[in-house]
Parts: sequence; C-alpha cells; structure tokens
Amino acid sequence: MNPEITTYIGYSASVFIVLSFILKDVRKIRIVNMIGCMCFVIYGFFSGPLWPVIIPNGLICFIQVYHLILDKKDK
Repeated sequence: MNPEITTYIGYSASVFIVLSFILKDVRKIRIVNMIGCMCFVIYGFFSGPLWPVIIPNGLICFIQVYHLILDKKDK
C-alpha cells in the first residue's frame, strides 16, 4: 500500500480514538473507538507489521464488539 495512504489511516485512527473520549453515549463511544482500533490494526499491518500496534488494538476491537453484542442482548 502507498505509504502516504498508510499515514492517513494512522492519523484517522488517532482522530477516532480521541473522538471517542469526547462522546457521552457508551454505545457511540464503543463504535467510534472500535473504528479507530480497526484503523490502527490496518495501519499496523501496512507499516511493518507493527505487532505492538496490531495486538492491543485488535484485542480492544474484539472487546468492543463483545460489549456491543452483549448490550444488544440485554435490551
């Protein structure tokens, strides 16, 4: 992948993560944070691979999906 595009994916991941700290609704926080984590995983794969970036963000993404599914079942 083009290194410039990879850089933009990394910056967009950062924007999504920061944006998730601004929101108040837990469901929206989880969705926005999950998008940011997915962007970081993509960035990590195309930048190396950078395992210290890929592993924690991949785990956080799965945790967000788990809680989103669990929350939907509770309602």
